[in-house]
Amino acid sequence: MTWYHSIALIAFVLCLAGLTYHLIRLIRLGSPNDYSRQRGNVTAAVAYSFLGAMNPRKKESAYLHLPTYAAGLLYHGGTFISIVLFPLLFANVRIGDIPQWSVVGFLTLSVGSGIGMFLKRITVGTIRSLSNPDDYLSNLLVTLFQLATLLTMVQDGFAVYYFVSVSLLLLYLPVGKLKHALYFFAARYHLGLFYGWRGIWPLRRT
Repeated sequence: MTWYHSIALIAFVLCLAGLTYHLIRLIRLGSPNDYSRQRGNVTAAVAYSFLGAMNPRKKESAYLHLPTYAAGLLYHGGTFISIVLFPLLFANVRIGDIPQWSVVGFLTLSVGSGIGMFLKRITVGTIRSLSNPDDYLSNLLVTLFQLATLLTMVQDGFAVYYFVSVSLLLLYLPVGKLKHALYFFAARYHLGLFYGWRGIWPLRRT
């Protein structure tokens, strides 16, 4: 095992421990007490929160900015693919030519999306005013991680950059805004619980 494999493995264990801490904390906090009378179907509302409510037509911040929304989908997709490749690259498992170049093509789009969103955060005043160092650092780490994945899929010689970048990402994930990868699910659940209890979600056809 190389030194960069060892660092990546340590980073993965620390990341897993950090996310486990956040998960236990969420479970212990539980759901807030709601003393109002239940008026709707909570189960259906939670399902709607994860599915129907994620439709860009239901989100003002999405349908008014569809190019950015599409770039965000590509960007998150690239991150997911890069993370899935982690155990394969760690074990030096090779994938076929067609999957490999399909990944390269998708990551090219996702890296471009990440760079575009980073530049938009810098240049658009309203977004810049809402941004903090965590926003910039998270965007930068994820984009570099995807870029390193892309380069490694093209040429094995870039593996060291991949494992260094994934190590930095894994170490930062439990402490920065990237931990929304876990909190996203809790947030959507509580939104469904809140609006479902009151009979607001799922939306009724009129």
